[in-house]
Amino acid sequence: MTLLDFARGPGLQWSLIILIAGVLWRLGGTILLNARKDLSRPRHKGTLTDGLKVIATRSLPAHQFEKRIRFQHFSGYAWHIALFISVLFFAPHIFFFESLLGFGWPGLPNGIILATAAIAVAILIALLIRRASHPVQRLISNADDYISILLVIAPLVTGILAFAHVGARYPTLLAVHLLSVEAMFVWFPFGKLMHAALTFPSRFQAGASYGRKGVRA
Repeated sequence: MTLLDFARGPGLQWSLIILIAGVLWRLGGTILLNARKDLSRPRHKGTLTDGLKVIATRSLPAHQFEKRIRFQHFSGYAWHIALFISVLFFAPHIFFFESLLGFGWPGLPNGIILATAAIAVAILIALLIRRASHPVQRLISNADDYISILLVIAPLVTGILAFAHVGARYPTLLAVHLLSVEAMFVWFPFGKLMHAALTFPSRFQAGASYGRKGVRA
């Protein structure tokens, strides 16, 4: 079995199993934490509206902090959008999703995908340098922060190298790219990358909970 055969076969299968099982485990634990019955009388019954409102309002920073976190705010949205485009609209990726889901969608030209991937890498490196150099961010950061950033950068960099056929033979580059994606899959449920699955549910839960108490979230 070659490295590429492993990456396409057992490596991919087991990483997807760990990813799906881990995400379900984390989500299930979060739901169970909030399963206790609240015996207090609700002050407001529109918890669905309250939850959705907090999802919308907390997607933007409070105006009191906007000047201090403007760089993180805009760069965060920018790299997420660039990553989203690179992952979901590259033709080979679409073929992969189609093999899993049974349907596909139109892709974008390779030049656009390459540009968005490069933008995502540049922003992530800038954020990584800022995290390591900023006195406050460096103080509140732990290994998980750095590992998560590097595990997101790795598939982008290896994907660009594989696309350009630079650094090694294409089968080797493709195998390394796939293995970097699989490493990210395995880390996802157990590190801070899990915020991608927990952000909106946690915001909804906070809004619904505080709304029930009659408190503005």
